Amino acid sequence: MAKNKENKENMSVEQLEELVIAEKARYTRMKFNHAVAPIDNPMDLRFLRRNIAKTMTALQAKKNAK
Repeated sequence: MAKNKENKENMSVEQLEELVIAEKARYTRMKFNHAVAPIDNPMDLRFLRRNIAKTMTALQAKKNAK
Protein backbone atom coordinates (compact mmCIF):
# COMPACT_ATOMS: atom_id res chain seq x y z
CA MET A 1 0.00 0.00 0.00
CA ALA A 2 2.66 2.49 0.97
CA LYS A 3 4.51 1.86 -2.28
CA ASN A 4 1.46 2.86 -4.36
CA LYS A 5 0.94 5.97 -2.29
CA GLU A 6 4.55 7.03 -2.85
CA ASN A 7 4.21 6.41 -6.59
CA LYS A 8 1.07 8.54 -6.78
CA GLU A 9 2.77 11.35 -4.86
CA ASN A 10 5.59 11.39 -7.41
CA MET A 11 3.23 11.51 -10.41
CA SER A 12 2.29 14.76 -12.10
CA VAL A 13 -1.27 16.05 -12.30
CA GLU A 14 -1.50 15.03 -15.97
CA GLN A 15 -0.30 11.50 -15.22
CA LEU A 16 -2.82 11.15 -12.40
CA GLU A 17 -5.63 12.37 -14.67
CA GLU A 18 -4.65 9.84 -17.33
CA LEU A 19 -4.52 7.10 -14.70
CA VAL A 20 -8.01 7.96 -13.43
CA ILE A 21 -9.43 7.88 -16.97
CA ALA A 22 -7.75 4.56 -17.74
CA GLU A 23 -8.85 2.97 -14.46
CA LYS A 24 -12.45 4.16 -14.91
CA ALA A 25 -12.51 2.63 -18.40
CA ARG A 26 -11.08 -0.62 -17.02
CA TYR A 27 -13.68 -0.64 -14.22
CA THR A 28 -16.51 -0.10 -16.72
CA ARG A 29 -15.27 -2.99 -18.88
CA MET A 30 -14.89 -5.28 -15.87
CA LYS A 31 -18.35 -4.38 -14.58
CA PHE A 32 -19.92 -5.06 -17.98
CA ASN A 33 -18.07 -8.35 -18.33
CA HIS A 34 -19.19 -9.35 -14.84
CA ALA A 35 -22.81 -8.67 -15.78
CA VAL A 36 -22.53 -10.87 -18.87
CA ALA A 37 -20.52 -13.69 -17.30
CA PRO A 38 -19.27 -13.76 -13.70
CA ILE A 39 -15.60 -12.90 -13.34
CA ASP A 40 -13.28 -15.16 -11.35
CA ASN A 41 -12.80 -12.78 -8.45
CA PRO A 42 -15.57 -10.19 -7.95
CA MET A 43 -13.50 -8.58 -5.18
CA ASP A 44 -11.35 -7.15 -8.00
CA LEU A 45 -14.25 -4.78 -8.74
CA ARG A 46 -14.15 -3.44 -5.19
CA PHE A 47 -10.35 -3.14 -5.23
CA LEU A 48 -10.41 -1.26 -8.53
CA ARG A 49 -13.20 1.08 -7.39
CA ARG A 50 -11.27 1.91 -4.22
CA ASN A 51 -8.05 2.37 -6.18
CA ILE A 52 -9.84 4.89 -8.41
CA ALA A 53 -11.01 6.77 -5.31
CA LYS A 54 -7.48 6.83 -3.87
CA THR A 55 -6.08 8.10 -7.14
CA MET A 56 -8.73 10.82 -7.35
CA THR A 57 -7.90 11.85 -3.78
CA ALA A 58 -4.21 12.13 -4.66
CA LEU A 59 -5.16 14.15 -7.75
CA GLN A 60 -7.25 16.59 -5.72
CA ALA A 61 -4.44 16.97 -3.18
CA LYS A 62 -2.01 17.82 -6.01
CA LYS A 63 -4.42 20.32 -7.56
CA ASN A 64 -5.08 22.04 -4.22
CA ALA A 65 -1.36 22.24 -3.44
CA LYS A 66 -0.71 24.48 -6.45
